[in-house]
Amino acid sequence: MTTPTPDGAVSPPPGCPAHRPADRPRGVTPLFGAAVAEDPHGLYARMRAQHGPVAPIELEPGVEAWLVLGYPELLELTRNEQLFSKDSRRWRVPAEGRLKPDSRLLPMTSWRPTLLNLDGAEHQRLRAAVSETLARIDHRQLRQATETAADTLIDSWGPDGTADLIAQYARRLPLMVFTQLIGLPAAAGPHIVELISHFVDSSDKSVRANAEFQAILLDLVRQRRDRPAADLTSWLLAHQAALSDEEAVHHLVVIMVAGNETTINWTGNTLRLLLTDRRFRATLAGGRLTVSDALDEVLWRDPPTQNFPGRWATGDTVLGGQYISAGDMLVLGLAAANADPSVQTADGVSGNRAHLAWGAGKHVCPAQHPARLIVETAVETLLHRLPDLQLAVPGHELAWRPSPWSRALVSLPVLYSAFTPPRTPPSERPVWTPPSPPSDSTPSAGTSTPRTPASGRPGPRSWWSSLAGWWSGR
Repeated sequence: MTTPTPDGAVSPPPGCPAHRPADRPRGVTPLFGAAVAEDPHGLYARMRAQHGPVAPIELEPGVEAWLVLGYPELLELTRNEQLFSKDSRRWRVPAEGRLKPDSRLLPMTSWRPTLLNLDGAEHQRLRAAVSETLARIDHRQLRQATETAADTLIDSWGPDGTADLIAQYARRLPLMVFTQLIGLPAAAGPHIVELISHFVDSSDKSVRANAEFQAILLDLVRQRRDRPAADLTSWLLAHQAALSDEEAVHHLVVIMVAGNETTINWTGNTLRLLLTDRRFRATLAGGRLTVSDALDEVLWRDPPTQNFPGRWATGDTVLGGQYISAGDMLVLGLAAANADPSVQTADGVSGNRAHLAWGAGKHVCPAQHPARLIVETAVETLLHRLPDLQLAVPGHELAWRPSPWSRALVSLPVLYSAFTPPRTPPSERPVWTPPSPPSDSTPSAGTSTPRTPASGRPGPRSWWSSLAGWWSGR
């Protein structure tokens, strides 16, 4: 039985096996280490079989939480702000002094004044600032910029017909676009990638990396406060939400991490699908499926963010048959929920965008449309330029980064015989710069612009060429 409380929550009965941290159900699964990287799908299936749609986990030794594996349970979790808050200050583990000062979880769970950590009206204010700033990106020009960056990177590869599509492509291309979009100097790119990787992977350098990353962005915000430019940072500061410097920095972190890291992983995972799944590659080549279909398949199978922290219970309640105590942390099992047998059909999920890769409810990711545009353009351009692309190693030898949050390949080595020349550029195409906010700059209803015969690669530009050469060590 359960006992209603005055605020409508459900209190577990005395002696409930989940009522206290010391009384967690047996079979608590560590959500760290090799198992999460090597076989997450098998891990989630075993957890579902043992515990049902909500399973007890450890995020690091002695730090417990719940992983929400069920599709309907995850929807309930993300849509009920009254019972499940985004405010991590409710988490009782640090309140009880059980989270170490140097815990690797801090960068991903610490409270910040951002749309990720707030509910209600304050969340709506900050979300409007981010989503309306992102809406000022011109999608046609973003596609052109991404295609140019992709061509430039491919042209910088050596003549031996080998490449690592993670290190030399997926990890570099989004940053070439994002650094320019927010107004960071191009030379900051590699260091920014390193810092983001440390705290997204919860590595032993994550706390230091998080602090350094925020310091870089604070300097940028102060510069743009004095000297606005046509970039996302300036637009964010100019928004009617009137963000403080601290709020602006934290939201730039959100944009860079959510946009850049997700785009990197989504690109790599889509290319892996096309290189390892003969059925999918054949149907793509035959015109029965598109790159957009491949993107959606990856969001179902291997979403770029497989787990995301989190929600915090505002009171004692029940979810998925488990008694949840006030202050408990619940992790969104995005990949596991997508694999929930209750939403899988006999003919698969092709063409279906009901996946939870972007979350759900009021906190659904606001950067998904620019991210899709960048990834789709990156994959299409690579397949056009290198039509005979193939894996350089057996598919089972590909390794994944040991992150409880990201689903990301360590490398993706490939072979190819020759470059296909870029499409002939139209002479009248202007050089791309982040646009000012004209009235017609809102993105189209779709998430991408159809390719036309005139969608070729622009002529050489010194900015892109010097950046690609610098990336390549030249």
